[in-house]
Amino acid sequence: MDFNLQTLLIVCPLVFLSGFVDSVAGGGGLISIPAYVFAGLPVINAYGTNKFSAALGTCISSFKYFKSGHVHVKTALASGAGALIGAWLGSQLAMVMEERVLRYCLMVVLPVAGIFILCNRKFGENDDEHDQVKALYPKAFVIGLFLGAYDGFFGPGTGTFLIILFCLVLRLPLITSSGNAKVTNLASNIASAVAYVLGGKVLFWLGIPAACCTIAGNYLGAHLAIKNGAKIIKPIIVVVIVLLMIKIITEMF
Repeated sequence: MDFNLQTLLIVCPLVFLSGFVDSVAGGGGLISIPAYVFAGLPVINAYGTNKFSAALGTCISSFKYFKSGHVHVKTALASGAGALIGAWLGSQLAMVMEERVLRYCLMVVLPVAGIFILCNRKFGENDDEHDQVKALYPKAFVIGLFLGAYDGFFGPGTGTFLIILFCLVLRLPLITSSGNAKVTNLASNIASAVAYVLGGKVLFWLGIPAACCTIAGNYLGAHLAIKNGAKIIKPIIVVVIVLLMIKIITEMF
């Protein structure tokens, strides 16, 4: 597919919004993938170009969270290592397993997660003193492994699920969970982006300007999330869950 100004005008504003949402609560792919497809890209190029731009955007939000002290570094590294492995395994699984099976599972999990967050006012209000708890590291690795596999196999909502699990399993505060999710998602995005680049599935004439817009969205979203904390993160997580539920239902029926 050759250079097309109309495609740029469609994709760039939407990937800016995608980067903003993703940096706060995950789920940016729910906006960016449809944007690329709507602009006329073949699905495989949409996925490849999206991963390329998303990986660069996530670099910025990860650094922003890290610089502000909202990344629990040891658990983030453990989950990031798991995500690298998981993303590769998920890609292999996608070749032998139908997505329909996973969609059925998500139709049960998503409403439960949304209701839990809405009803639990103290969700994400956890203690951040975890440096000496070694049991957290294997838990973080397993979370990264499974969500990395999900990202490689299906993708949408990975960052959102990471935030929820970091809060519930590792007992990290919501803002720190969001920071850790960015680092973990960065690992899986890089693994996928490299595979797509090597496979020739990235349209750089679109991916580079899209990455600039994604970076701007990630920067702004991370800034607002760090400044406002749970006030902005919790409602956007619920919105992402609802959007993902709508996406799954429409694709199935």
